[in-house]
This record gives sequence, structure tokens and C-alpha cells, in this order.
Amino acid sequence: MDIFETDRQFMKQALEEAKKAAILGEVPIGAVLVYNGEIIAKAHNLRETTQNATTHAELMVIQEACKKIGSWRLEKTTLYVTLEPCPMCAGAILQSRVPRVVYGARDIKAGCVDSLYRLLNDARFNHECEVSEGILADECGQILTDFFKALRERKKAKKKARIASKNETIN
Repeated sequence: MDIFETDRQFMKQALEEAKKAAILGEVPIGAVLVYNGEIIAKAHNLRETTQNATTHAELMVIQEACKKIGSWRLEKTTLYVTLEPCPMCAGAILQSRVPRVVYGARDIKAGCVDSLYRLLNDARFNHECEVSEGILADECGQILTDFFKALRERKKAKKKARIASKNETIN
């Protein structure tokens, strides 16, 4: 299997994690960390569930992988994530020495790999990552689009119900 097909297979696993997040009402972002060709950690966003700003999928797979490997250095690993990492996650990726990051969709509002900044390829840091972007980008972007569309529709319906309830009270 060539690298592109391998990347697609692991990104599909990250998408499965993103779907788990969506079911929980979390922003559907999933990540897997691969070491020696095997997934050693999987996670999805849990920020709303935990009410903890640091429970992004990337941080959780890094934490789990460090425990499994027994080291904070995640050399010889590849991180697959459905959305371009934010500044917090990019920092954790650099600090944990992940050598390769593969992501699906760009994040034009918070992405710090290619969109807003290029933190993973900044030679001023003592570590740089190889980056591959756009793997299953359409699928990774669509799950986010669908999630936020449904969220807006729920908010709109709630507002409508509140207004209707107020009108009934007045009449």
C-alpha cells in the first residue's frame, strides 16, 4: 500500500472518532496517532462534555500515546487529525516531537499549520514536522459543515419556540 492510501486509511479512522464527537454534541474533530504502522491512540473532541478547554482530540491522543510509549517524545509517529490543528495543539505537537502530521480540512479561523500560521514548519523552533494536508478534506469538512448547520437550526428552532411561548403567555 502506498503512502497516500495508508494516509487515507488512517484518516478514515480519525473520521470515525469525529463522528463519535458529533453524536455527543461536540465539534466533530477526531485524531489518531500511529506508531510503527499501528494506531496507538484515538480520541475525539470532548471540550463541551468535560468543560475543559484542553480536551481537544490532538492533545488527548498525545497524552494517551505518551503513556503507552512511556515517553514524552513521540518520535517515529504520525498524527492524523480531521481538522488543521489550532495554536494550542500545534504547540503540543511540537513539544512532543511528533515528526509527521496529516490533516484533512483547513481551519481558516484557527489553523496554525497552514492557514493563519505555519507553526509546525517554523525553523525558529527546535523541532519541525513534515505536514500533509487535504487527505479526505471533503469528508472532513463536510462533517463539520453538517454539524454547524444542524446546530444553527436547533438554535433557530429554540428561539422560535421561545417567541411562540411568549406570545401564548401574552394572549
